Amino acid sequence: MKHRFPGVVVTKFLAALSLVAASVALAAFSPAAHAQSVGDAQRGAKLAYTCLGCHGIPNYKNAYPTYSVPKLRGQHPEYLVIALQAYRSGERSHATMHANAASWTDQQYADMAAFLAGPVIAPPAAPKPVGKLPAVGQTCVACHGADGIGITPQYPTLAGQHADYLERALTDYKKGGRKNAIMAGFAGQLSAQDIRDMARYYSSQRPGLDTAKRPVR
Repeated sequence: MKHRFPGVVVTKFLAALSLVAASVALAAFSPAAHAQSVGDAQRGAKLAYTCLGCHGIPNYKNAYPTYSVPKLRGQHPEYLVIALQAYRSGERSHATMHANAASWTDQQYADMAAFLAGPVIAPPAAPKPVGKLPAVGQTCVACHGADGIGITPQYPTLAGQHADYLERALTDYKKGGRKNAIMAGFAGQLSAQDIRDMARYYSSQRPGLDTAKRPVR
């Protein structure tokens, strides 16, 4: 038996589905789920020297597979702590990051994140996205905004991030290198071309992330 539904009903259903997905994601990344201390940037500057060997060099590349090391300056420090926790637990697969993250405490994570992030990018009062959001990106807006600035501190800002890094991250979510269930569900529906389109779109947004700065001596 075939059922026909008016286009407006389908549109409302999809919109509601996106809101449900966003609500689930908010619960998954809530401050209660990832409790953390406030970071001290001065302490972090003394701890982050190993981080700056990669993240403090503009356009530095991960060796194998080859892709740009992510920009951290302007990022939400709360998100950086969550990312480090994921590398420590194995939720994110990266041998070097796991080795580094395993040796630090959550307080040290918070201190380094406060230093590496620096001034956080604030969403503009009247966002004007650069270019046109790909059709497959409508769900992403619920968490990352059309301008790529994470809507809560637990969501990463994507604006200005290296396109090849974003492509790598989405591919890892799709293939299991990163095991977050929410992101895996989204990325699993994307084609390779969808992933490239989304990465290019968000990397072009401004204001954008930048390379972490080295401490002033």
